[in-house]
Amino acid sequence: MNNSKIKAVMSEVAAEAAERDEMIHCIAIALLASKNIFILGDTGQAKSYCINGFRKHITDAKQFERIMSKQTDEEQLFGRLDLSSIIPGNMPSNELSKDVSYSVKLNEVKKAYAQYEIDGKTESLEKAQRLVKELGDIKEIICAIKEIEPKVITTGKIPDSHIVFLDEIFKSNDGILNSLLTALNERVYTNEGQTMKIPTISFFAASNEIPDFSEPENEILKPLYDRFDLKIVTEYVKEKDNRQSILKQKQQSALKSNNTMITLNELYAMQNEVKLVKVPNSINEIMDDILCALRRKDIHISDRKFFNYTPIVQAAAYIRESDTVSVEDLMILKNYFWTTPSEIETISDVLKEICDNPIKKRIDDLIAMADEAFEDFMANSENNRAFGKVRNELIRVYADLQNIECTSEDDRNKIEDACTQLESISKKVYEKKNFTIVPLSETYAQQI
Repeated sequence: MNNSKIKAVMSEVAAEAAERDEMIHCIAIALLASKNIFILGDTGQAKSYCINGFRKHITDAKQFERIMSKQTDEEQLFGRLDLSSIIPGNMPSNELSKDVSYSVKLNEVKKAYAQYEIDGKTESLEKAQRLVKELGDIKEIICAIKEIEPKVITTGKIPDSHIVFLDEIFKSNDGILNSLLTALNERVYTNEGQTMKIPTISFFAASNEIPDFSEPENEILKPLYDRFDLKIVTEYVKEKDNRQSILKQKQQSALKSNNTMITLNELYAMQNEVKLVKVPNSINEIMDDILCALRRKDIHISDRKFFNYTPIVQAAAYIRESDTVSVEDLMILKNYFWTTPSEIETISDVLKEICDNPIKKRIDDLIAMADEAFEDFMANSENNRAFGKVRNELIRVYADLQNIECTSEDDRNKIEDACTQLESISKKVYEKKNFTIVPLSETYAQQI
């Protein structure tokens, strides 16, 4: 597992910015999982500083940065149309150079002119002029027989970049939103009917506010906001010791240089290793519990959001130097599930409650289901169907208890106690109907 460099970069960037460990951790995860990240905070809270500080450690990766405004247009972000590609009888030079005859003749022109510069002879100049005419004739023929689609010059723009930072993202104007949305979500850009793939690993964005999307003029920005997977809220440095430490570094010009550098190929290699991190079935079970708990607290989590959590926790496990996701890696999802900052505390509390003791939480939820089924039965015990309904539910809960994966004796004892509690509920059901008691364990054994 080659994660030492990414951890070293995290440490170096953290040393230059106080109380920004969470943001730096999320930046690393975004790059490892190829996700987009949005940072919310007031001006002067080192948002851009940390993003740029991290980006400087990635060598040979093409990078693009832009402070957005209403005047920012599509050409500034995605490149401009190459006019030579739409002029009749013309062709962009990069397309012409692909023709062997043209390239050979162009080299002859260059050599002839180089000779004229050396000797200054008339015959050398005449030879160069003759070759230029022949080159023009070849170009004319090529342009006549080859169909060339309009081309966009994207050098130095988003379609040419591996890491993109868009500051003040919500100041984007309506004219570029569709292109931005497609780039963020699908990593493609379409212009003049041509769709090109974008090599961007991660889009970083920052803003000091989230628009009120309920207002008609801001409604169009909501899809843009949704395209950012990870979200961070920053605050001003709280601890005096941390403020003093950074202050002294700046006064003494003691900020560390970028000692650790990661090449683009090394980053790609790490991304491939992240994809190999295992996600146990028990983690998926816990994630389902988390989803249900959040929805019960009116935290909106879409199916799309839920089904795509895996790369983020894989990256968290990778940074932790593990080849398998564990419950502690799920805590990163507090930066994944929230839509408004007001939801952060609730999401964090749910994650802590379930991840601190996931087996106990799973057992408690199953017993609660059994209790609910029993109460429903007692309220409708005269109905002949009520017995069958509660019996089926108790068997299902019993089976779920048996299928819980656990590695400690303590957890196994908890499951055993829960099964005993479940048998007690089942016994009361049988006694209520004066039926001969059939233990749940026997019924379960017959079904497997």
